[in-house]
Amino acid sequence: MNPALQGYLAAMEESLAAGGGLADAGVELHAVADLVEGNNALLLAVNDGSVPVSSRRAVLDALLTGKARPEVVRLVHQAVSVVPAGEVVSSFRWMASRLDVAASRPPATAVEPFDEDILGRLGSRNRVSGYAAAVFEPLAITDLEEIEDQLFRFARTVEADRALRHALGDRDLPVVVRQDVIGTLLDGKALPATVRLAKYAARGGRARDIVATLDALVEDAARARGWRVARVQAASEVGDVQQHDLSEALAVLTGNLVDLQVTVEPSLLGGVVVQVGDLLVDSSTRHRLDELKEHVLASEEAYRIPGTPTRRDATDG
Repeated sequence: MNPALQGYLAAMEESLAAGGGLADAGVELHAVADLVEGNNALLLAVNDGSVPVSSRRAVLDALLTGKARPEVVRLVHQAVSVVPAGEVVSSFRWMASRLDVAASRPPATAVEPFDEDILGRLGSRNRVSGYAAAVFEPLAITDLEEIEDQLFRFARTVEADRALRHALGDRDLPVVVRQDVIGTLLDGKALPATVRLAKYAARGGRARDIVATLDALVEDAARARGWRVARVQAASEVGDVQQHDLSEALAVLTGNLVDLQVTVEPSLLGGVVVQVGDLLVDSSTRHRLDELKEHVLASEEAYRIPGTPTRRDATDG
């Protein structure tokens, strides 16, 4: 099943379980699938990939508003949004079946960690992003901004602490143990939504990619409030005026408001390295020195007298 829908459903399972609504939601999703499959015109409309997603959701909204619980409507919306048109109805069945199983099992314990299926890097990242989408939907902009900052700071903590990074990246440790470590660090110190997201990063993401998964969640939080994240590595502290100018320049370049996440990295010697999504701008002194070194070596290679040892040869010897 679509990884983004897997993650979204995982978050909704938690919310439904907290309110005791797992079984009822499963029944309603089965009913939605029956309704669509029992009406040829409706089935054709839902399965028609040439019809915009917004239009297909509007058709289902007209049928479900006031008749299904809000969580079910949200699940239907997400399925229509991320699943290929021809697989939408089967995704309703899949979600209903998973909710049925969730309703029948005892509360999760250390013996039953309910790990997610193993996916590749992209699939895992999409699953965690799907979970984040469900968590972010009801939140205010101010909460999203705080969550973004908290996740960024937690990612840097994990990145800088070798023992912690090893523990959270150890696939042999049960998921609940890794989640307990996160809870010990964040409970009472971060928003509940931040804790949920960080814990799911350990469950739905790839263990060895924990820092990258947390960073992806930072970007998800920024996008949820209409911003992009720019990761800035600087050789020294970046002043407020410099940050403002850099943020405005990146906003023009990317077409979005940009939130700077700045870390100081003295090994750069000078300048900055900026990354916004796939865009990477490296104007650090270290990068320029590396380029100069390559240029000198290339020039030496091109113009040396045959048989004369090069500086590289001397170094290798």
